[in-house]
Amino acid sequence: MQTLYKNFNLFDGKDPRIQPNAWFIIDNEKIIKLGFGDAPNVKNTIDLKNKFVMPGLINSHVHLMMEPIGNKLEYLSETEVTFVALENLKKALKAGVTYIRDCGCAFDVDVKLHKLQEEDKLGGTEIVPSGRPMSITGGHADFVEGIDGETTWGNIVNSPDEMRQAVRKEFKRGVKNIKLMVTGGVMSATDQIDDVEFSKEEIQVAVEEAHTKHMTVAAHAEGTAGIHRAIMAGVDSIEHGCLISDEDIELIKEKNIYITPTIIATYSIPTYGTGKLPEYMVDKAKGFMEKFYARMKVATKAGVPISFGTDAGTPFNTFSDIPKELELLTNVGATNAEALLSATKNSSHLLRIDDKYGSLTEGKIADFLVLDENPLKNIKAVQQENKSVYKKGIKVY
Repeated sequence: MQTLYKNFNLFDGKDPRIQPNAWFIIDNEKIIKLGFGDAPNVKNTIDLKNKFVMPGLINSHVHLMMEPIGNKLEYLSETEVTFVALENLKKALKAGVTYIRDCGCAFDVDVKLHKLQEEDKLGGTEIVPSGRPMSITGGHADFVEGIDGETTWGNIVNSPDEMRQAVRKEFKRGVKNIKLMVTGGVMSATDQIDDVEFSKEEIQVAVEEAHTKHMTVAAHAEGTAGIHRAIMAGVDSIEHGCLISDEDIELIKEKNIYITPTIIATYSIPTYGTGKLPEYMVDKAKGFMEKFYARMKVATKAGVPISFGTDAGTPFNTFSDIPKELELLTNVGATNAEALLSATKNSSHLLRIDDKYGSLTEGKIADFLVLDENPLKNIKAVQQENKSVYKKGIKVY
């Protein structure tokens, strides 16, 4: 049945402007007609009363397996990971996130949930899965998992041949993105954020294998040397990019590689974690936060391609708080329009779903939000708790 939505102001996710007095007709999950001014007569019509409509947010960096308040990271069972993931998907959808890329999930649970979605057995926020991330021994994804400690969060690889085999195994299981832990990180106790954890050859093998099999490569890279190595290998996105150099800001633009800052992840740990998290986590986050923000201001001013991601699931970084990242992006120099486009046009392109998602135009899937305020004027408008959320043309909140 066709449904007409009329009388709203449109941010379409493609252009940095609001288009007034818009209307569109939805049929079978898609926008089949869009226009402005006088709307056609359709039996089933919904008047949005001059509110603001924008595409659903696309979050290109989350961890469905992680519960951000309890912060249990090790000895998780597959059942526990699945339960937490399903709860996080619900919170993400209510927050206005209609598509996510999981950037590392124990037991390949994200892959299994994605397959259920492909079979129309699981609705809600859709998933681009990365499966188990790649990590060196003692690296950023070498966490013990399973009730009896029978596995690890990541695939532990220590040579180009092991990398090739691990990427091929994840390909066989159905991942769409390969996640590489190129440097150390805040949450791993055995390393520092500027430790480089893969050789050039190992990263190049991962990129070569992924790109010949229609997969993307996302590189967790916080320290300067690791960021440079990942860029030179031709990854598709730099996740975090905290200490990126001026040279690599130019390189990332030249190669059209996205950077996903996940500012809220660094913000949340020092803000809420003191006395509640291991001291090394808080100390690491505090130690580079100021420089990280300064680097992001340089990157945004330079026009680096920015994708939207929050690292949701990490400590005190909830799926409900995902829209806060838009505000934080503006704090490091992005305009409201640039922040919004990072979560629509840019992230859909990075995730290779822009043929159907990321913008509200004819032929696209009708994933959209209805807001009381103009997000181009007030970026906090997207944080509205009681906003309406539509997934595939159906109002879910």
